[in-house]
Amino acid sequence: MMKVILILSGKGGVGKSTVSGNLAMTLVEKGFKTGLLDVDIHGPSIPTLFGIENLRLEVKDNKIIPYLYNEKLKIVSTAFFIENSEVPVIFRGPRKSGMIQQFIKEVDWGDLDYLIIDAPPGTGDEPLTVIQTLEKLHGAVVVTTPQKMSTVDVRKSVNFLKTLNVPIIGLIENMSGFVCPHCQQTTEIFKKDGGKNLCQQMEIPFLGKIPIDPQVVECAEQGKPFIYSTKFCTNLDVNMATTDTAVPEYVKDFKIITDAILSF
Repeated sequence: MMKVILILSGKGGVGKSTVSGNLAMTLVEKGFKTGLLDVDIHGPSIPTLFGIENLRLEVKDNKIIPYLYNEKLKIVSTAFFIENSEVPVIFRGPRKSGMIQQFIKEVDWGDLDYLIIDAPPGTGDEPLTVIQTLEKLHGAVVVTTPQKMSTVDVRKSVNFLKTLNVPIIGLIENMSGFVCPHCQQTTEIFKKDGGKNLCQQMEIPFLGKIPIDPQVVECAEQGKPFIYSTKFCTNLDVNMATTDTAVPEYVKDFKIITDAILSF
């Protein structure tokens, strides 16, 4: 049975799409048939992350056919239905909800093991529609950065999930420390352990940290999820040893996070 995982946050700019895209790719590398649904209507990022902007999807027998990124990953994004990426989508709530319901009910995903849903920030129409439309949600992953400016809003997301009785798989602390490539000293640009402390206070699982690394940005600029970067890990060994110096630390960290999600 397909397991649906919602990625969300109460704060924008914390890396939800980065987490969603790389989680999907890691699942693929582990052999799972995976779907990735981008329901950020006003600012979809998944096509940019995967280098597949300006795509249009086919409709057959009244079903939307997802884009086949590789033999195990299918992708649908609101961006695939917008003629010009520079034109804003000006929708009110009901129209947004209708569009998301269409993506959930009218996409021919086929036989999947996992469906990862990348939601926009906040606790409004988009995540609410996803939760209320799906018959069953396996769980949700919350993303934050360490500083108070983020965690204050992310607490609302946690309470949002608890109110709607959505299982919380755990929280990821993104942009957690910058390791200087020259001296190897760590600088806590956005403070330290804000996400971890939030988990302790709200009694939810802490999945792990992802550090700030310029290569993560470079991969996204090139349209390559960092977990699948051709520079480092085109054929990522899912059983790689943590002592493998050829693999960046953030890839190792993300593998540990993915294992924690799979064990839920």
